Amino acid sequence: MAFDCKFYNALPDEAKLIRTEVFMEEQGFKNEFDEDDPRCVHAVIFSDGKPAATGRLFPPENGVCVIGRIAVRKSFRGKNLGAETVTFLEEKARELGAEKIALSAQCRVREFYEKLGYTAGGEVYSDEFCPHIHMEKLL
Repeated sequence: MAFDCKFYNALPDEAKLIRTEVFMEEQGFKNEFDEDDPRCVHAVIFSDGKPAATGRLFPPENGVCVIGRIAVRKSFRGKNLGAETVTFLEEKARELGAEKIALSAQCRVREFYEKLGYTAGGEVYSDEFCPHIHMEKLL
């Protein structure tokens, strides 16, 4: 299965589609799109030309980039595209001069990020109805 990653300086329709399916329809989030989307870089992974996964990257502040909204469409799961999306965003963060990545992980996927080298810190908190934890990784 061939896939490639494209970056966008504005929220593309492909990312909207993926995030709507995963976060709103599957997980029940209501406030998926926000005022941060216009200032983020958005990555979309295409698998055989179809939008399969997405994530966003905030511009670096004090050497730290924040990634978020990592999502893989149900029909493309199990193909390592979540990890690929994170890796592509980390590479973009390095290009932008970041030394560290921070993210807010749903607690249920904490282990996924730990396998990618992230460390959890702080207290568990709720975003909408879902428990999250802050995680970081040095680049």
